[in-house]
Amino acid sequence: MTVPSPILAFVGEPDDELHRVVLEGIRTFNQTVLLSSQPAGQDLAIAIRDPECQAPVGGLLGRTAGGWRAIELVFVPETLRGSGLATRLIAMAEDEARRRGCHAAWLDTLNPKALGLYQRLGYEVFGELKDYPVGSSRFFLQKKLGPAPSA
Repeated sequence: MTVPSPILAFVGEPDDELHRVVLEGIRTFNQTVLLSSQPAGQDLAIAIRDPECQAPVGGLLGRTAGGWRAIELVFVPETLRGSGLATRLIAMAEDEARRRGCHAAWLDTLNPKALGLYQRLGYEVFGELKDYPVGSSRFFLQKKLGPAPSA
């Protein structure tokens, strides 16, 4: 009996099921093969909420795994920029990462203003993807984290 070959197909907009299958597959592989001696990875999310209706208007999404905290996305609405919210989000994420046993953190950015902020917060560039997007760069930054804050 012949097993049919899988079908490869471009997907314009990946649905939730495809995203879940790929993400869970990678996370399971990483935990069982690469990170078996490390605590399980955990998502990390911090919301900026509207004070009146409590709806999320921005925030930070990331993950801790392998002793590292990764920030995947940070968004502060334009009307709230310049008020220190991004600095507070990063600090909260760093504190939680320390509590989870992380020794370091990394993130990336395309935004020159964000790059300056991250550098002021102690992050150092360890890589640059030039011409992403064309005429600009994507920067990868890292930072060593100190001990967990006292309770």
